[in-house]
Amino acid sequence: MSDAGADAAAADAAAPASGSGDRMVTPAAHGAAVLEASLRTQPEDFLVEELDAFTATGVGEHLLLRIEKRGMNTAFAARRIAEWAGVDERAIGYAGMKDRHAVTRQRISVHLPKRQAPPVEAMEGDGLRVLEHGWHAKKLPRGALAGNAFVLALRDVVGDREAIDARLQAIVARGVPNYFGGQRFGHGGDNVDRAQRMFVGARVRRDERALLLSAARSALFNQVLAARVTEGSWDQPLAGEAWMLDGSRSVFGPEPWSDALAARHALFDIHPSAPLWGRGALRTAGDALALETDALASHWCATLRAGLEQAGLKQERRATRLRPGDLGWDWTGDDALTLRFWLPPGTYATSVLAELGPCHDRAGRGPGRPSETADMHGRPGAGGV
Repeated sequence: MSDAGADAAAADAAAPASGSGDRMVTPAAHGAAVLEASLRTQPEDFLVEELDAFTATGVGEHLLLRIEKRGMNTAFAARRIAEWAGVDERAIGYAGMKDRHAVTRQRISVHLPKRQAPPVEAMEGDGLRVLEHGWHAKKLPRGALAGNAFVLALRDVVGDREAIDARLQAIVARGVPNYFGGQRFGHGGDNVDRAQRMFVGARVRRDERALLLSAARSALFNQVLAARVTEGSWDQPLAGEAWMLDGSRSVFGPEPWSDALAARHALFDIHPSAPLWGRGALRTAGDALALETDALASHWCATLRAGLEQAGLKQERRATRLRPGDLGWDWTGDDALTLRFWLPPGTYATSVLAELGPCHDRAGRGPGRPSETADMHGRPGAGGV
C-alpha cells in the first residue's frame, strides 16, 4: 500500500499476515483489539492520494496527468490512457499501483514525442477524470513519490469509544510495527511457498521472480519484527542496534547508547531496524544480533535465506517502527469512524488498522489491502500500502 501506491488480500487486519501458518503470524504491539468494523463498504470509504516527490518541469515530451479513478486499478487506467493517446503501454509511467476497490488519485505520464496530446476530456468518464496536467522532461518511474495520504471510513464499528480513542492516541505517541502487509505474500501466503519451491529448482516466469524474491525477503523481515514485538523491543533499542535514519535507507551503528541517540530516537529521527536478507554479515551486534539470529534459525527461514543469497541480493535494513503522519480521526456517527493519515513509500495502512482490531474488507479481500507487485529488494515496485 510504494513504493508508493496502495494495496490488498486476507481476512482481517488482526490476523496473520498470510495463511502460511504460525510462522507468518504478526502479533499486535498495542494489546488486544479495541474494535471490529467494516472497511470499503463502498469505494469512497478508502481514499488514497499519492504525495508528489517533484513538480512537473513544464517542458518535455511526457504529459504528466493527475487522475482520480473510482473502481479502477492502475493497470486498467494505464491501458485506457494508452488507448486515448494512441501509444503503446510501454509509453505509460506511474509511481505506484493503486487498488480497484477505492477512490484513488495519482500521477501517470504519457510519452508523446513530437505529438500533440488529444483533448483530455476524451478520456474522462466511467470512473476516470483528469484533475490536472502538464509537460515533464522524463517518464514517471516506479517509486517516484513522497508517500500516500489516506482517508479511511470504518463502518459498523463495535467497541468502546474511549478505548478506541485511547488506542489511537497511543499510535500517535508510539507508532506501529512496520510490518510488510499481507498483500505482499499473496493469497494464503502462497507467494512465500512458491518462493521456497523456486529456491529448490521449480521454474517460474521471469516476471514472477522479483515478486517471489520480495515475498521471501519480506517474510523474513516480518519474522524478526514479530520477535521484537513479542519481547517489547519493536520501538526500543537493543544493545548492538543498527539504526535507520527516518525517511531514508541510511543505516548506522552499532554504537554505545547515549543521550544524543536517546533524543533522536524520541523525536522519531532514527529507528531500530531489522534485516532485509541477502549476502553479507548482519549489521547488528550483541542482543540485537542474538535476537535476529534466533528469529531466523528455523529450517523454513534457512531455506529462504539461502535462496535470497543465491539470487545475489545483499543485506539491507528496514525500520521496525512506523509512525503515521498527521494521524487524526472523527466519529461521524454512533458506529462510524473516519481515519486520516499519511505514510511514507513502502509502508502499509493495514499496519495501522491491525493495531485497532479486525476491519473486515467488504470489497471481498481482507482489511483494505490493495494488490501489489514489488521489486526484489523488499520495496514495493507497484504499490505498498
